[in-house]
Amino acid sequence: MATNVNWAGVEAVIRSVEETDTRAGVAAIAPSADRFRHNAAQRFVAASTIKIAIMIELYRQIDAGQHTLDERHLMRAADRANGSGVMLHLHEGMEFTLNDLCYLMMSISDNTATNMLMDIVGQDRVNAAMRALGVTESVLGRKMGQYNLGPQHENYATPDEFADLIAAILGNCAASPASCAAMIAMLEKQQNDRRIARHLPKQDGPRWGTKTGSMPAITNDAGFIMTERGPLIIAVYTANQPDRNLAESQIGAIARAALEAVR
Repeated sequence: MATNVNWAGVEAVIRSVEETDTRAGVAAIAPSADRFRHNAAQRFVAASTIKIAIMIELYRQIDAGQHTLDERHLMRAADRANGSGVMLHLHEGMEFTLNDLCYLMMSISDNTATNMLMDIVGQDRVNAAMRALGVTESVLGRKMGQYNLGPQHENYATPDEFADLIAAILGNCAASPASCAAMIAMLEKQQNDRRIARHLPKQDGPRWGTKTGSMPAITNDAGFIMTERGPLIIAVYTANQPDRNLAESQIGAIARAALEAVR
């Protein structure tokens, strides 16, 4: 049975964040299943958090026998995508397994790896997977590195829905239990610990995993922190915050307040 959590500390941090023009959207699910929402049904530009949905569809297709993680694909010059990652700087013709591509997409947010996976699994099928999981407002509208295509071709997320996607992975509902375990492991390979994980101990701290997303004036993170009582799921989206360092510290403060609330 859900128990009430005192989210007042989270609300206070969000008020301080929104004293400027910054818009914040936060969804949190406590281990007790109690939920916190602030602008959680509003659409935000997803940036690279949308890669969570691509990963989910990849593993659903693996479950269906359409692909295997050791399946190999060559990187073509046309696959290179601007923005985050390392593959942009590697020579064409390099061979990557699907596991390699997923790791690069989730751990360092490699845009080239992401676009290759989009070609493999299909943009429409990623959106269909989200709809099958009850996600109706979030959408994969374009490849990575393709900007200024207009609002109808943007990647959008609502904090509530991306908290629900994390919950579906943790609850073995997004794909098979084995695939969900693999996706949790991918989330735990996140190399940016300056957002949700900002105030967690560097050693002997709790397990955590997230997917970050960044664009000019946009800084996001969605994932989980394991507590003694179970997972705290949290999705934080910000807009109109041009100082990324400040935005990361704000996300960290929101996550710390949420963790204190559920403890």
